[in-house]
Amino acid sequence: MIYALTTNELAARPDLWDEVRRLRHKIFVEEMGWDDLRSPDSRESDQFDHDEAVHHLCMRNGRLAGYQRMLPTTRPHLLTDVLSDLCEGEGPKGSNVFELTRYAVAHAHRDGRRGVSTVGSELIAGFVEWGLERGVDQVIIEFEPMWVLRALQLSFLARPLGYQRTYGRQQVVATLLTFNEQTLDVVRGRRSHHAPVLSRGMPEDEVFRRAS
Repeated sequence: MIYALTTNELAARPDLWDEVRRLRHKIFVEEMGWDDLRSPDSRESDQFDHDEAVHHLCMRNGRLAGYQRMLPTTRPHLLTDVLSDLCEGEGPKGSNVFELTRYAVAHAHRDGRRGVSTVGSELIAGFVEWGLERGVDQVIIEFEPMWVLRALQLSFLARPLGYQRTYGRQQVVATLLTFNEQTLDVVRGRRSHHAPVLSRGMPEDEVFRRAS
């Protein structure tokens, strides 16, 4: 299941917030080489973990398996303030447009073919579900160019916003993804799982106890 939590809700769970920051540091700093994010305590957070950010947490057997963060484009976000060289001209913004950032799947859960794991596909289904429930039908995402084709295959309308650039050890392109109910049907069909993945409310405390 995926839990959608505000920053305040997540901060109220220090154990879980710690897991999130550890995963973000491991993936984006240690694996992808985004050294500007490096922290001596191996926990990553930034100025966009504000009160309007929404954090999507995918859980497996009581542990954090995947994560992504949704940022409103009606205020400063990564593409405007950090990765502006990825966008040619003014980027899209509006109440129906969010930026999807920090998409991460823990190493133990990368079980899919061609780089798309079951956790990864659940995160994709999660943000589409979340968006359609809230009148959000577009997301900006900065990812590797190969994901543009994969997005098209999942029935997203994908439009690159600029030229690809090198960040850390990766080539990255900013892309606007537009989606609708058909997109959700296709994503669910590819997963062979048609039930909603978003969970209502807060997770139970005992679910997130760290293994000793």
